[in-house]
Amino acid sequence: MSFLRTATRRGLLGALGLLGTGAAAFALAPLRRVRMAIDDVRRKGRGKHWWGMAIDLDLCTSCGACVVACKSENNVPNNGSAPDHAGAGIAWMNLVPKEGSESNDPIELLPTPCMHCENPPCIKVCPVNATYQNDEGLVAMIYDRCIGCRYCEIACPYSVRFFNWTEPNWAEEHKNLLNPDVSTRPEGVVEKCTFCSQRLRKTKENARLDGRELVDEELQKLPACAQACPAEAIVFGDLADGKSRVSRLSRSPRVFRLLEHLGARPKVFYLSRDRRES
Repeated sequence: MSFLRTATRRGLLGALGLLGTGAAAFALAPLRRVRMAIDDVRRKGRGKHWWGMAIDLDLCTSCGACVVACKSENNVPNNGSAPDHAGAGIAWMNLVPKEGSESNDPIELLPTPCMHCENPPCIKVCPVNATYQNDEGLVAMIYDRCIGCRYCEIACPYSVRFFNWTEPNWAEEHKNLLNPDVSTRPEGVVEKCTFCSQRLRKTKENARLDGRELVDEELQKLPACAQACPAEAIVFGDLADGKSRVSRLSRSPRVFRLLEHLGARPKVFYLSRDRRES
C-alpha cells in the first residue's frame, strides 16, 4: 500500500507540474488511465507473461455455457440439490446477479471466476502457503498443503473460493468423463478457478517444442469458459502484451473491475453493457 500511495502521489505531482506548462489536457485524463499506468509499473520485474481476462457484458447472454464447461473441464464436483448440501455448492465459474445503478436498470448476471488479483488478500492469510501467486500473476493452490482452515475463503472479497465439506464423488458412469489433466480435490481443502492452467501449460509446452512464441490468437479462447461462450464475450490473454486483445479491452472506456476500491486489483476486467439507443 505504501507503494500505491507513493506512485499515486508522484502521478499527481507530475500532473500538477504539467499544468504549469500548459499541458492541462493530460492532467484531466480519466483516473482509470492513472490506475492503469500504476498497474503497469507494478508488473515490471514479474514474469514474461501476466495473464488476465476480459468479459464483455454487452455480448454476454447469461446462457451459463461457461459454468457448465468449467465444471466439465476442471472436474468440479456436483454436490446435488439435497438439503444437506445447501450452501456447499462448488462453482469455479458462476453467474452472479448485479443490480443496475438506476432503479429501472435490469439485473445483470456477471460471469464470475477467480479474479487472480494482483494484490490477492487470500495468499496473505494462508498460514501454510498453500495458496500463492506465481510469477505470471496466477493465484494457484497446492492442495496437499492445504489444512482446510478456510482463512483464504473468508479473506476473498469475491467469494470465489470453495471448501470441500465432503469427499467428492461421481457416479460410476461419470468417472470416465473426468479430465485426466486436472487432479480431483480431497475432502477438507479449498479449491478455485485456475484460469485453466493445465491448458495454458500445454499450450506453452507446444509452443516451446515448435520453437516459437505464444500467439495471441491461440490464447483468446484458451480457458474452457472462453472456448464455450457462444457470444465470444470472454477473452483471455497476456496483459503484458500491449497489443493482445485482452490488453486492448482492458483499456476500453467501458471497463470496470469488481470492488476495485478494496485494492486487490483484480485481473478480470468487465466491459459494461452499452445501453445507448441506436
